[in-house]
Amino acid sequence: MKSGMPVAREAVVADEIWDQALFQALAQTCDIQADVALLFASGEYEEHFPEMLRIIKKETGASIVLGCSGQGIIGTGVELEDVPALSLMTMSLPGATLHATRLPPDIVEMFNTPEELRTLLDVPLDDVNGWLLFLDPFHLNSESLIDALARAYPQVPMMGGLASNDMQDSPCYFFFNDTVYNDGGIGLAIGGPYKILSIVSQGCEPIGEPWTITKVQDNSLIETISNRPAYDMLVDTFQKLSPAAQIRAQRNLLLVGLAADEYSERFGRGSFLIRNLLGVDRRNKALAIGAQPRVGQTIQFQMRDSETADLDLRELLNKLHYRLKKAEAYQIVSGILCTCNGRGESLFPTPNHDAGMVEEILGPLPTIGLFCNGEIGPVGDRSFLHSFTACLALIVKRNE
Repeated sequence: MKSGMPVAREAVVADEIWDQALFQALAQTCDIQADVALLFASGEYEEHFPEMLRIIKKETGASIVLGCSGQGIIGTGVELEDVPALSLMTMSLPGATLHATRLPPDIVEMFNTPEELRTLLDVPLDDVNGWLLFLDPFHLNSESLIDALARAYPQVPMMGGLASNDMQDSPCYFFFNDTVYNDGGIGLAIGGPYKILSIVSQGCEPIGEPWTITKVQDNSLIETISNRPAYDMLVDTFQKLSPAAQIRAQRNLLLVGLAADEYSERFGRGSFLIRNLLGVDRRNKALAIGAQPRVGQTIQFQMRDSETADLDLRELLNKLHYRLKKAEAYQIVSGILCTCNGRGESLFPTPNHDAGMVEEILGPLPTIGLFCNGEIGPVGDRSFLHSFTACLALIVKRNE
């Protein structure tokens, strides 16, 4: 077993020419004995992905090479949007237990119990302190898989996201050692003295009150909330806002939140799984949302804007920084930042918002990531698929 201190190297490069981008990144990441290499890359490089993986494996010596395509690429303090780019991280993790796994698109049909899933993945429960997951938004039932993994690996945090691609009519790509896939997904289970610390910043403000869903139509429409037409409840919620809040709501996105934990005594920011409000069936005043609602679920309308998103991420990062500084129990190795493709410059007035704030508060730790079609992270002890979030995974080693 390799001994020594864990170390990570990171590079983010924007260049239209794929090999120039790759070799610039390799020049900054090849000076360690890497166990793992992570790559996130723009779809403009898609024809060259197989060759990129072969070069990375050869030049870094990493036994595990993983990653996926992204429509925007993230590095330490930097978010690159609308340009061909890649980010590369190498990590030396002495003493780590690492299981890399390819997740086929039909994996949810290949098992019936948590025990069968653990056997299928060949990842024992005792070997895992955290998962990194990158999944296909189009050809995989990601929510079902995340739910199944949460049952198979209870209280083990899962972080990552749904891959993306900035090239229209192109699939999302997944990198698994020297092979490129265009469906399914990939995962990395991390164990030994290492674990994953997480932040899930939703950036949404609950408005009105939490209510109970009382009637659902066809598993897709919320017909009544607290025995009243769902649309009427939305209108009432809006009308009861202050004039200033009504103006904010008109300028920004209205969403719905479904309680992550129905047994919670209090609901507030961060208590909900945020989902799109897709439309209204005016015949029966039902609301269509981007989820499958259930009778008895707690629901609360949400408002998303840049001010709330900024405040929420800043508060969570400051709490994490204080926790790490006070405990001194962990050595931070690296960060993986998965942020919604609806954030970035389309939400914030300045570039590099999420990555820049991570660097500002936690310092210049090696960080890479991407803009996702959905983000994965825990709320409480259970992991979920999110929308509109910034999810930061810190790979840390327990101090002996």
